[in-house]
Amino acid sequence: MPRKSIHPRNVLCPIEGCNRLFINQQGITTHIRNEHGRLKRSGPPGNRDQPSGSRSDYLLHHHNNSEQSTAPDSPNANDSFCSSSPVNSPPTRTPEPEPEPEPEPEPEPEGLYTEEIHPFLNGRPCDAEGNYLASGAPPPPFDPPSDDYYPYEKRTSFELADLLYRREQMSGGNINELLRIWAADSDRDPPFANKADMLETIDATIVGNIPWQCFTLSYDGPLPDKPEPWMKKKFEVYYCDPRLLLQQQLGSRDFVGEIDYAPKKVFDQNGRVFENFMEGRWIWQQADKLAQDPNMHGCTLVPTICGSDKTTVSVATGQNEYYPFYLSQGNIHNNVRRAHRDGISLCAFLAIPKTDREHEDSALFRRFRRHLFHTSLREILKPLLPGMTTPEVVRFGDGHYHRVVYCLGPYIADYPEQVMLACIVQNWCSRCTAHRTDLDGEGGRRSHVLTEALMNTMSARTLWDDYGIVDGIMPFTHYFPHTDIHELIAPDLLHQIIKGTFKDHLVTWMEEYLDLTYSKAEAKKIKAEIDRRIAAIPPFPGLHHFPEGRGYKQWTGDDSKALMKVILPAISGLVPPQMVRTFSAFLEFCYLVRRNIINQETLVAIDAAVARFHHERDIFREVGVRDEDTTLGFSIPRQHALSHYRYLIEEFGAPNGLCSSITESKHIKAVKEPWRRSRRFEALGQMLVINSRMDKLAASRVDFKSRGMLDGPLSDPLGRDKGSGWARPQQAWLRSAQGSKP
Repeated sequence: MPRKSIHPRNVLCPIEGCNRLFINQQGITTHIRNEHGRLKRSGPPGNRDQPSGSRSDYLLHHHNNSEQSTAPDSPNANDSFCSSSPVNSPPTRTPEPEPEPEPEPEPEPEGLYTEEIHPFLNGRPCDAEGNYLASGAPPPPFDPPSDDYYPYEKRTSFELADLLYRREQMSGGNINELLRIWAADSDRDPPFANKADMLETIDATIVGNIPWQCFTLSYDGPLPDKPEPWMKKKFEVYYCDPRLLLQQQLGSRDFVGEIDYAPKKVFDQNGRVFENFMEGRWIWQQADKLAQDPNMHGCTLVPTICGSDKTTVSVATGQNEYYPFYLSQGNIHNNVRRAHRDGISLCAFLAIPKTDREHEDSALFRRFRRHLFHTSLREILKPLLPGMTTPEVVRFGDGHYHRVVYCLGPYIADYPEQVMLACIVQNWCSRCTAHRTDLDGEGGRRSHVLTEALMNTMSARTLWDDYGIVDGIMPFTHYFPHTDIHELIAPDLLHQIIKGTFKDHLVTWMEEYLDLTYSKAEAKKIKAEIDRRIAAIPPFPGLHHFPEGRGYKQWTGDDSKALMKVILPAISGLVPPQMVRTFSAFLEFCYLVRRNIINQETLVAIDAAVARFHHERDIFREVGVRDEDTTLGFSIPRQHALSHYRYLIEEFGAPNGLCSSITESKHIKAVKEPWRRSRRFEALGQMLVINSRMDKLAASRVDFKSRGMLDGPLSDPLGRDKGSGWARPQQAWLRSAQGSKP
């Protein structure tokens, strides 16, 4: 049987500016239809089908966040759909042309966005010394293009290391076996001698090399006669310099066209529009505060976006919890942060103090745990402190230098983490002072100033009972300028809306209503009917199929979002109409706040949906599911958060750019997969090394790609195997050889 040869990817996409390579013309046809054809569709700004770029680069029109298609008989339809006569119809007599009427003035286009950049912190480019450039001045050139793949010998060496270590995560034994087979059946030596040689090469990478550091913290209070073990233990915190992480993110060429250099206000014909973080009111107010110092004029304000959450890597081993802390910057657009693309970085692993069950609820241990958490965050973020008052020059991905000033921005956290961050008591709100028994009642804004004043005048018991404040500790943001954690708690779509109010509250309450109203057998029969309706949903794009209904033990966020789409027809007629209206009002609110772009009309609709939801949910009190006292029955922090969403949207932009699903997705790559690749014994040190190598490979790919060193096929038919010097002439040769259809 003749041996089959490998078909290299050396057929270039004929679309100008696209460097994708394929094996044959069939792959190109599918690629053009799926990718380039999609870019031609119109859609609202921020839609993933739109080409990347800022709104100031081209005119964008608003479509109420819903896809609109042009009818075949509309004036804007494609010419191929404009013919109204059948192909085989007899010729018809052409009527005499009528005189054309006077053209009417075209109406002003609706939905056109206008921008207003902050007048002082406007992100002016400068040179490497910090001197501002003239308007329109080009950026200084990057280092001369090079074909040097250092520390890799050539492109194939990098591609192999990236494939084996980052993408496939192949074990060391299999890597050695693969290289042995390669060496035995090849005229040339493999790119690496063995696994150790490959790892040494990756470790020698310069780009993306931010070393891990460590500091230790320990209890320094008075020791009792029988001190507990945690009182004598030193807790290690491993972290990367946040200043270097932010500079690396800002300098990534992968974000060009998807990053804002200044706070801005965006308007449509009805008023202000909110999408990305730099379009919110909070960042504009921060710029106003900094603008009081003339030295800040022209700077680029870089807000941090932090997030932390404990995660479990395994339930079958002892020490299975880790506490990662993530860092991003608010300048990149929401779609970049949601897709990661190195827009969010692992910054630290926080310490997790533990004690025995007898003392885990003691006031002393809980106080120490809070102090350890806030002291750790303060030490991790301390390198940013000088840059908050004195600008520093940083080069961005577009090549321009900017004078950068840092500030602490929103913090992504679920409710237990918010309680720890705000130093409040459980079941209180981290943003307002509404009493825990009536969270939707009257209450003002929390602040560091208010907390300090109350601590100076009231006892610890009064602070705990009447204000929900933990005495004796201030949040870590108290030690940074112009920063208040009570302003920075970000909205959390995942835990407050999708898994909180919908799954944990409404769906659970509905089942409790069935159990209270009907006998056990009848309740099971109705629940089974709901499951049958859900399972009977026909296949359709965008709808998840539930073959067994909703009867599964562990829900994910995606499961909850899929169930939202089919829950109304599934319960209609089986529960009271007001209960169905409660679900309807909540789902309307949910879909409104999950939009990529939120305008004034959407904000008004959000307020109306919240009011309708609060009115309709009384059905659960009337049927006995919730407490008879309306305030106690619905005084739930995660559900109370709905009333803050309009304010938070105006402060921080669309909530989908600050959702905890971003950090939870990052857990997989930053914690879970590195732990599985470790030896499981004292795994944290191995996880740090794995994360460092993964970051270096990702940074190398961005660097090589930006210099054109990854263009073209891996092997050149003319025998040249280095650099990008052949890539552009070869593209023209490939296009002329393969041809292209008009």
